[in-house]
Amino acid sequence: MKKYITEFIGTFFLVLTVGLTVNGDAGNMAPIAVGAALMIMVYAGGHISGGHYNPAVTLAVLIRRRISAGEAVPYIIVQLLSSVVAAFLVQYLIGKGKMTAEAVPNPEAVKALIAEVLGTFALAYVVLNVATAKANAGNSYFGLAIGLTVTVMSYSLGSFSSGAFNPAVAVGASFMKMAAWSDIWIYLVGCFGGGLLAAIVFKMNNPDDK
Repeated sequence: MKKYITEFIGTFFLVLTVGLTVNGDAGNMAPIAVGAALMIMVYAGGHISGGHYNPAVTLAVLIRRRISAGEAVPYIIVQLLSSVVAAFLVQYLIGKGKMTAEAVPNPEAVKALIAEVLGTFALAYVVLNVATAKANAGNSYFGLAIGLTVTVMSYSLGSFSSGAFNPAVAVGASFMKMAAWSDIWIYLVGCFGGGLLAAIVFKMNNPDDK
């Protein structure tokens, strides 16, 4: 149970930060705040649950065989539930009528999909290498590397897809009307696809790391 509680807390504060900063006065600093929030929560809960806070990362870790399917499914359910709770709290704190971030009208689906695949691939690839690889066991920089990956990818690819790189963030953003529900497939396919590719590449590059 403690793993699921940890995943709920970490995902909650990640989505909460996304909603409050993007709809607040953070402006171009929002990606830094979001990356920092992820870093903080990874350091806080990584030793308990692995600090996924992202269904696509959970998929990558499952394929990497560092978590069982019996654990992965509840992880994803908790992450999605947490994102919804965070989304409604953001709306309550700011006020539905004062939410400034709106869904990008008619985003270019192919470019958005490519952006989500690339961003999620980078994130999951970094997670697998800094937080699960035997060669990097016990390092002190894993949280910083993971958080900075989100920041860099957000600045690089966010203009194409709003930069979710996380199905839970995408679901939360959709509830907050920062993303259109009709575009949720872009985030689900892109994020899970990126996580899958990262796991495949990791296993190819580290065949002896079982």
